[in-house]
Amino acid sequence: MLESFIQLPFLRNAFLTGILVGFIAPLLGTFIVVRRLSLIADALSHVTLSGIAFGLMLDKKLGGVAITPFYTGIGFSVLGSIFIEQLRRVYKSYQELAIPIILSAGVGLSVIFISIANGFNQNLFNYLFGSVVAVSSTDLWTILFIAIAVTILIVIFYKELFMLSFDEEHAVVSGIHARRIHFLFIVLTALVIAASIRIVGVLLVSALMTLPVAASIRIAKGFKQTIMYSILFGEASVLIGQIAGYYFEIPPGGTIVLTAVLILIGTIGFKRLKKRSSYKKVMS
Repeated sequence: MLESFIQLPFLRNAFLTGILVGFIAPLLGTFIVVRRLSLIADALSHVTLSGIAFGLMLDKKLGGVAITPFYTGIGFSVLGSIFIEQLRRVYKSYQELAIPIILSAGVGLSVIFISIANGFNQNLFNYLFGSVVAVSSTDLWTILFIAIAVTILIVIFYKELFMLSFDEEHAVVSGIHARRIHFLFIVLTALVIAASIRIVGVLLVSALMTLPVAASIRIAKGFKQTIMYSILFGEASVLIGQIAGYYFEIPPGGTIVLTAVLILIGTIGFKRLKKRSSYKKVMS
């Protein structure tokens, strides 16, 4: 694989993209899990799929369309995040309804666009499950820009996001503009999901945002430590999954997610063993 990595530009693009995605997905995923919004990743991933299907439909019907499905997917994802935030304001007492509404709309649009584009093809399959050959240099630079922007904004608004995640009422009383921070947060989530689809795939991207966080929660002793462990587990999942996908010649999305699942099982087992050993020490 090292020789192929040196010789093949697309493999380098996929590897570098994987490193970026393995960092930003768990980073933002920590806030998503803490705020109990895990399903928002599924909703936006399906909206992203509808955007990708729309781009493929345009390419199929018009031919030679300048904009690629990856960028129509980003556009639809951001629009979906805005609609979620608007629906949360409409249903103030039932804000969680916004997520299934947008998810359903995304699925419906995806079916329509895919049908108009005459069904599945290899390009759509790559977007669904990830692909190491689909990442172009332009995509890499786009994902790098998204990663830098997300990291900078999280560092700048870390205090606000932290307070809103654990005690929204206290945050509002303290003078934090909750509506603006909510809007920023959900747009960042949309961008991270759209950026991750090249490697993990639309149907599996939510797993990369939640499984490393679920694993880190089992062993971390604080919020910042949870973020660090989540990023560590996310990077390990992406790198090991990419290598396994390369050697088994299968889409990397599945191997990345399975690696994340194994890490989660390992942390659960480690926590139980640690509890048993502590119990034995107390009893002895």
